[in-house]
Amino acid sequence: MKYSVEKTTARSRNRAARNRRGLLLAGLGMVSAICGTSGIAFAQEGPPPGGMAAMMMPPPMTPIATPAIAGPLSYPITPLTLNFGPFADKIYVDGALTGLGFWQNNASRIGSDSASRLDLSNAQVFVQKTDGLIQFFVQAGIYSLPALGAPYLNSHQTEQATYGWVPQGFVKLAPTDSLSVEIGKLPTLIGDEYTFTFENMNIQRGLLWNQENAVNRGVQVNYTAGPLAFSLSLNDGYYSNRFNWIIGSAAWTIDMANTVSLVGGGNLSHTDFATSATPFFQNNGSLFNLIYTHTDGPLTVSPYFQFNSVGADPAIGILHDASATGFAVLANYGFTDNFKLAGRVEYITVSGKGATLATSTNLLYGPGSNAFSFTVTPTYQFDIFYLRGEYSYVGAGSTTPGFAFGPRGTATSQSRFLLEGGILF
Repeated sequence: MKYSVEKTTARSRNRAARNRRGLLLAGLGMVSAICGTSGIAFAQEGPPPGGMAAMMMPPPMTPIATPAIAGPLSYPITPLTLNFGPFADKIYVDGALTGLGFWQNNASRIGSDSASRLDLSNAQVFVQKTDGLIQFFVQAGIYSLPALGAPYLNSHQTEQATYGWVPQGFVKLAPTDSLSVEIGKLPTLIGDEYTFTFENMNIQRGLLWNQENAVNRGVQVNYTAGPLAFSLSLNDGYYSNRFNWIIGSAAWTIDMANTVSLVGGGNLSHTDFATSATPFFQNNGSLFNLIYTHTDGPLTVSPYFQFNSVGADPAIGILHDASATGFAVLANYGFTDNFKLAGRVEYITVSGKGATLATSTNLLYGPGSNAFSFTVTPTYQFDIFYLRGEYSYVGAGSTTPGFAFGPRGTATSQSRFLLEGGILF
């Protein structure tokens, strides 16, 4: 789950502005072994509506930059603006009020995970100042963080298990247009998906997102030089409250249609600590992304590669090293101004198999396991209102009994049907 790198185009600024996750479900028994947190450091801006006019003209811009939206959804062009005098003459207020329902097979029955459920996926308000030397962003409310292949945690429990009622909030000092410093609860720079449902192409986050962190407490420096944008952050990794992680990113806006980003980070020491938002193994490792995004009229395609590794450290209980290698392709196509179709395909494989299960390091569905996912999400938006459906499938291989799907952790696949609707104001 991530947020802010400043880039030379609006889409680049949106990418670096996102957040990512610390596995919300990691602390719930086997969930910790399956997932990390998620956040995204670079995401794609929603494509313009279909048609030649859209291909020739850039989409209208909203003055707000956070939370970033990858599309197919979009904010109102004119958010609520408050004026508090010469030192705060433009305070923007917007928000998201959304709900979801789903049906799934092979539910784990862990926590609030069940075969079907109705829930409030977002009831959040965003307050921000986006110009001047001193800027700020505050995000407050309730939310759920649905993710592929992980037990669903309802919105009432998610805040307590992850980032609280204010999941994001930071002060930004911007002495020049090219240099800024952010301090507070920041979205991570890692990954290619944002944290909250309305920000992304799909309702659920993906398998690669599950390995990533989401929210970092720390300080981040951003610098742009023409088509290049750099960020460097000292933070607490997977929301551990131990400030021993460094994450850096470099983005190159080749032209208006193509962007390449390289992101990497890791734990500089050892953290003998874990919570539901701080997966033990992932927080003691390192993670790297290579992300490419191409936009052509109504089409946006973003393939990305991810590699994370965890070194053996018997002193804190990691008896075997492990790694996870993943590849994903995200795409979104706008058929009309109102109707879009998004999809995602992923594959991930992990190592970590020791002589016994007790000496192994599990990053997925058991040491040495792998997984494939497919997601399709049709979306309809009219003004501030939207409705979208989703079908997702996850298939796992070389699993360890007790770490896969179903109440006993022995099923090797899971399908979900979701419906989400609400307003972005």
